[in-house]
Parts: sequence; structure tokens; C-alpha cells
Amino acid sequence: MRYTVTAALIYANGPIHIGHLAGCYVPADIYVRYLRAKGAEVAFVSGTDEHGVPITIRAKKEGITPQEVVDKYYTQIKQSFVDLGISFDVYSRTSLPIHHETSQEFFKTIYDKDGFIEEVSEQYYDEVAQQFLADRYIVGTCPVCANPNAYGDQCERCGTALSPMELKEPHSTLSGSKPVLRSTKNWFLPLDKMQPQIAEYVNSHTEWKTNVAGQCQSWLKDGLRPRAMTRDLDWGIKVPLPDTDGKVLYVWFEAPIGYISATKDWLMQKNGNDAGWETWWKAKDTKLVHFIGKDNIVFHCIIFPATLMAEGEGFILPDNVPANEFMNLEGDKISTSRNWAVWLHEYLQELPGKQDVLRYVLTANAPETKDSEFTWKDFQTRNNSELVAIYGNFVNRAMVLTHKYCDGKVPARGELTDFDKETLTTLADFPAKIGEAIENYRFREGLSFLMDFARLGNKYLAETQPWQVIKTDAERVNTIMNIALQIAASLAIVSEPFLPFTAAKLCQQLGMQKSITNHQSLSHQWQDAGNADLLPTGAAIGEAFLLFEKMEDAVIEKQIQKLHDAKKMNELATKSVPELKPTVQFDDFSKLDLRIGTILEAERVPKSDKLLKFLVDDGFEKRTILSGIAKHFTPEEMIGRQVTFIANLAPRKIMGNESNGMILMAEDKDGSLSLLQPHKEVWAGAPIS
Repeated sequence: MRYTVTAALIYANGPIHIGHLAGCYVPADIYVRYLRAKGAEVAFVSGTDEHGVPITIRAKKEGITPQEVVDKYYTQIKQSFVDLGISFDVYSRTSLPIHHETSQEFFKTIYDKDGFIEEVSEQYYDEVAQQFLADRYIVGTCPVCANPNAYGDQCERCGTALSPMELKEPHSTLSGSKPVLRSTKNWFLPLDKMQPQIAEYVNSHTEWKTNVAGQCQSWLKDGLRPRAMTRDLDWGIKVPLPDTDGKVLYVWFEAPIGYISATKDWLMQKNGNDAGWETWWKAKDTKLVHFIGKDNIVFHCIIFPATLMAEGEGFILPDNVPANEFMNLEGDKISTSRNWAVWLHEYLQELPGKQDVLRYVLTANAPETKDSEFTWKDFQTRNNSELVAIYGNFVNRAMVLTHKYCDGKVPARGELTDFDKETLTTLADFPAKIGEAIENYRFREGLSFLMDFARLGNKYLAETQPWQVIKTDAERVNTIMNIALQIAASLAIVSEPFLPFTAAKLCQQLGMQKSITNHQSLSHQWQDAGNADLLPTGAAIGEAFLLFEKMEDAVIEKQIQKLHDAKKMNELATKSVPELKPTVQFDDFSKLDLRIGTILEAERVPKSDKLLKFLVDDGFEKRTILSGIAKHFTPEEMIGRQVTFIANLAPRKIMGNESNGMILMAEDKDGSLSLLQPHKEVWAGAPIS
């Protein structure tokens, strides 16, 4: 069997975060690495989606061109994936000429077969910006969950797919104005007429995950409707028809075709031409698997298959679409706009060498059937209690004891006890259990079996106690250490899909050659795992070193604080100046007596954490004024300062004290207060005019 495995084409409008990784990229890499270890032919393709409104929104925000945006983030995203060990055969981009050509050929083929409906319809138009509005340029209230910030194509709060016409109180994100409807011509894929064919395809895959099947059946039950495959935009792939200036291919028409053009790109890079790409997309013995997040289910299970059907040139359809749900972060939804995220490139810089820890935690908490959550405390616990205390502990003990008792070489096995035989039987069973879980897209389960494998090694050493047996029976210790090392060798092979960096280090210690950079040259394949004679007698093992390090509280607390600081900074950046109060007449304003006073005494008000009590010299007498600024100023720093106050405010009783006036303050974005003071000292009681 041949496999074409795709991972979602992410918009090149920002960095990668852990939600993206947990949603599709880490599970896809686990699956592909396993397939390669099994000896299967695999093409693992992905890339950046470089068209669509999110790109133009980011360009506008950063004050650069859309091309500069995609160039910047393509480079960053690609390198981040390399650094995390995501083993794409090709990481392409939809701005390449080969993608433009492939997408336009697709459109033209369907058009020539009368596969589109040409319709003039009314769409929202921004009269201020003077352009038609793509779905993402329209924001309004979701008709399902009342989210006031739903987009014209989808509500990100409840996940409902929408059309701009369904939004309540829509407005343009370009100008903020209310859009108007204007007529425009576009080409629609008649999904309604194709529904029987699409339904037959969807219903033939009863093995799909319930979340995937559920979304598809919901769409089919509601009845498919024609969907526009072109848009009125100036950024994107031009519609390959005459007199279509200002129109581009709908991003969800051309973006999935990016998997095909990426395959061509891969072959071009390897061979200098794209010959043979059809093998990966049309051969009946090729299995197509899409790894995506749940927000892309409909596009990969209905719209892209419908596009392939309409093209009609023998393309295979997706065999499976193992979409994950969403991963949340520290009790809140991940939000790029609010900067509530753990960004991959920052993680790799701040926690160097911890790639596999992140891969492990994201897999252990993967949102396979429902939304899950990442917390830094759980990250720390899993690192310390599982990777360090279980996996790393077993390997380190096996290495250290072999050097101590067996001169750093694989000793010969002698006579086996019943416990030895039981352990070797269990050893032989683990690879098949882990492999079955991976093949069925149950990566959490596979990882759990992997850790049970490491526990087997710990249990074996704990019960055989070679550190005690060495006192009386050195030959028996040789057998114990041989079996422990064989467990470690198999553990290295089955760890590779999940923990590629760790597997490489373990292979290094055991003298097994394995490279994570060249994934085609593994010295051992999956079928070798479970073999009790993987390591030959007498083979030298490398020096022992720790595979994992304990994560200290200070490291975790720094990451948590960073999150909250970023969130606060974002809130401050988006905070707007309060609206002006209603207009007052000059006569009303002139009734206020604003003066400068000098603070003579200051003290806290008992039983209040907000109030300070001041004795103020107003030029005539000394008056008491209470002010709720105790969280911003201490009594000591206020003494001697000159302040602006309202002198003719009616007295008010506050916590048993009479306040005769109000000290004026300016409040900044972050809620901090500043005194309104003269730039030089003036006489107490000076009026403000």
C-alpha cells in the first residue's frame, strides 16, 4: 500500500502555536514515521496557504504587502517544523507558480465540462473602502450562539459554518461601516446536484471518527447548496477566464489543490520534473489521508472531494480524515488575536532540547475525541513523573548497570527464569499493540502503550535486582542486563514516531545507528521491534547520559507569567479611550471650583484597602479629603505634594469620615493613576481657570 498523507495548509499570517500542533501536525508526523518504519511508500506533504483574507488582514495590520507577509511567515513556520522534527517530504507554498498553474488547470477543466453554475448574486460591498467584502471581512452576531464577533464564513466560538447573510448586524472590518448589497458574477460548484454522489462517498466510510462523520451528516441532512468557487478580491489566484479582472479562485477551492501541487513541487525538487505525481493521487493502491483540525472537516470531507469528483480525471478520494478537536490553554481558548498561545518558535528558543517533551505532552493530551487542555503544570508533571521518572529512569539504570557490571558491553544470556520468559513474551507483544493504535489514529493510546513498555523495563529491573544478585551470581546478572538492554533497543524503535529525538539519543547509547534528519535510512524497522536478539552479544554500548531532565518550578512559573503578561499587553493595546460625556454648557462648568492644594498629612483609613485620608491646605484653611487611591500611592509619598481638587463639592460621609472635596486623577490604559499637578510649585489655593 502507498500512502499520500497531508497535514493542513496553514495560513502564512502568523506563527505556529500548540493548538495547530495538537490538531494535526504532531499526529500526522507520528503516523508517517510509523508507516516509514513499516517500510511503506509515503509522501508526506504540507505547506502554507498564502492566499485568502487572513493574509490581507495581517498585511494591513503590519503595514506591509501580502507578499511580504507570506514570505516572512513561510520561512518562520517551515523552520519551526524542522526544529520540532516534523518530517515532511515537502513543505511547499501556494504562492508558487506550480500551484497557480495546477489550480487554474483544475478550474478550467471543470469549467470546460460545464461543472460550474455561473450566477449573478448580491454580495456585501463596503462603500467606504469601495470593494466587495470576502466572508472574513464581515463580522457580526452569530445567529446560533450570539457571539458578536462571528465571521461571515464561520463562528469561531461555536464552530457553526455561516454565510454573511446569516449574520445579525454585520459590519465591515475594513471601515467599520455597515455593508450594502451589490450584484456581482461568480462561479458556483453545484453541491446540491452532487449531493447523492457526495453522500454515497461519505456514507461508505463508516470507520471515520464520530466528530468527522457527525459534521458531514449534519451538512448532508441540511441539504448541500451551491458554493461560490470564485471571489471578488485582488489577492489570490486569478480566475483563468476572459474579462474576470478583480476575481480570484476561492481559497477553499484552490488551497486543498495545494496538496497536489506540493507533491509536484516535491518531485521537481527530487528529480527535476514532476513525472509520477499521478501515482500519489490517482493510483488505486494509494491511500489518501488528511490530518486537519475540526474547523476544516467540511472542506476536506465534502468540498475538496466534490472538486475532485467534478474534475473527473480519476483522482482518488480521501480514505480517512482523522480530524482532532481543539486544544485549550490554561482554562481559556487559544486565541492568536489575544496573544493567548504558546508559540512554537518561542518554545524552541526558550526550552532548547525539549522538542520531545512538547511532542509527548501534546500527544498525551491530544484532543482526539473532545476538546482538551494544555497547562504548564501538567507539562511539568508529565515531564518529571513520566518521561524522567519512568522512561528516562529505566534507560539510565540499564546503561549505568551495564557499564558497572558488564564492562559496557552487551552480555550473553544464560538460562532463563519463568519471569524472564514472561517479560520477553510481553516485550514481543508491545510493538503490535502500539502499531495497531497508530494505524487506527488512536495516538494517545499508542503513547500510553509506549510508556507501559518503559514500565516493563523498570519492573523487570526492580524485581530482578541485579545490584543485589551481583553479590552472589554474576552470570545471572549478565542475563538480566541482556534482557534489559533488549527492552531498551525495542523501546528505541517504537519510540521513534512519538519521540524522534529521544529515539536517536537512545540508539546512540545502544550503538544502533538511527537518524532523525534522514528518515529513509533507519537501521532498524518496526518489524525488528520486540526481537529479543536485537543487540548482539559483545556489542559495545555508549556512555550513559540522561535522556530527560527534571523541569524546575521556576521554569514553569516563568512560562505562566509570560502568558499572562502577553495577555495583559494585548488587552492594553486594544483598550480604547472612553467615549466623551454629553456636552455641558459653560455656565455648568464654571460652577466647579478647581484649585491647587498642598497635602500636609496623609494616613490610611482603618478597615479599607482603597481609601487614604488627607489633610489639605487650600489657602484658606485645612480641610479633610478622602480619596480611593491607596492601591496606587502610599501615605508617605503623598505628604508635601500639590494636587488638583474640586473645592466646592458638597461634603460626603465616607466610612465615618467627612470628605470635603475630590482629588482629581488621570487613569492610564493599565488602570494606574497619575496625579494632576502644576509643573512648578504654586501657592496653596491657586484657582484653575
